[in-house]
Amino acid sequence: MENKAMANTENRQPKVTVHSKTKTSRLKKPKKNIEFKKLFLPLIAGIVMALLWEFQVFHRILSLETYQLPIPSTIMEALIENYSLLFSYAGYTMTEAVLGMIVGSSLGFIIALVATAWPRWGKGGLMLIASLNAVPIVALAPIMNLWFGSGMGSRIAIVTIMTMAAMAINAHKGMRMVNPLALDLMHSYAANKNQVFRYLRITNSLPFVFTALKINTTASMIGAIVGEFFFSSQGLGYLLSNSIKVAKMPLGWACIIVAAIAGVIFYLIVERMEKTFLKWHTSQRA
Repeated sequence: MENKAMANTENRQPKVTVHSKTKTSRLKKPKKNIEFKKLFLPLIAGIVMALLWEFQVFHRILSLETYQLPIPSTIMEALIENYSLLFSYAGYTMTEAVLGMIVGSSLGFIIALVATAWPRWGKGGLMLIASLNAVPIVALAPIMNLWFGSGMGSRIAIVTIMTMAAMAINAHKGMRMVNPLALDLMHSYAANKNQVFRYLRITNSLPFVFTALKINTTASMIGAIVGEFFFSSQGLGYLLSNSIKVAKMPLGWACIIVAAIAGVIFYLIVERMEKTFLKWHTSQRA
């Protein structure tokens, strides 16, 4: 009887293992399908839109000529013919955007620290930064040019002003939204103000900081390109402005495509940094 019972038990064990493997493989399939759908649908939509554009469907709907809206094949020709110029000018514009964003985000974070440490005086500073961010770039660009000259410094200053507010407001919110129980725990250990900032408030603000950085990637590219429209001898904004003036619309659209690609790459770099530095956070575990 005992031998029969042991034999029955051994016969049952492999069935359980096979069932668990089958169940695991079933659980993996939906993830692959979801990732495939995420890439497939936008890709198909992009191809359909490019074909409609190439065969001038949009031109007929909007009553446009090809010199007003160049077709994708002529834009690609302009992109290939001027790739070295576009590449060097994209590097120039990216340098302005990155340097301006680093300076603006750093200043915004310092303002958030001051506003959290001394709320009575700090909130006034946040209001001032928010109002400065509301000034249009077309009004800001001539002033920055007068102050910093027509070189790269004026565009870095424009980007700095454009990126300060997003960082200051987001970082301040992150430093203020700490768990009250964690704050009580720090006080129970007799932690001083610096230790509370170092181990609790700044750590808690990091997800908000990276959100601000991602917002600032696009804002910095816009600031750098629009700043080059007014006073510059290099950069994608300068080339785009000149292309429109001399009616070289395919080259102008090539500038727009290169600027969009550069902006996406800049955003993806910051997103990768977020995943690297915030592995511990619940938002990165999903």
